[in-house]
Amino acid sequence: MKISLLSLGHKMPDWVNAAYQTYNDRLPAHLKINLVELNPVSRQKGLSIAQIKSHEAQIISKQLKPGALNIALDEKGRSISTTFLSQQLANWQMQGQDINLIIGGADGLDESILKLAKQTWSLSKLIFPHQLVRVIMAEQIYRAYSMLNNHPYHRE
Repeated sequence: MKISLLSLGHKMPDWVNAAYQTYNDRLPAHLKINLVELNPVSRQKGLSIAQIKSHEAQIISKQLKPGALNIALDEKGRSISTTFLSQQLANWQMQGQDINLIIGGADGLDESILKLAKQTWSLSKLIFPHQLVRVIMAEQIYRAYSMLNNHPYHRE
């Protein structure tokens, strides 16, 4: 089982990289998250938001591992809990399922990516900057792992 976090955006502030790395470093070797930073489409004159999202969808599509479970992170997705994520993590591990967690750019994900996704999750009714979503996902995967292993990091 491999978890890939596909994220549009690069050249993150140091605090984003440090926070993300803190949680990824806490995970055991078999659960380390493979962060794939993708260059977003530059905001050129004459490109509509729909065109930008379409171009970014092509960039994302090239990185999707065949046979992996694609999960889009989108504000309109299903609201999930940490308990749900820990159950999903346990299932993925038992099945040896590779996972692609997909974070869109500033304008969100193109409809074509949402259709490729087997599941679409919302992390909150709040809208987070995509830089912060990678930190939240790393922390939540670590918390889910902690729950499954009765580690004191997670206290319900």
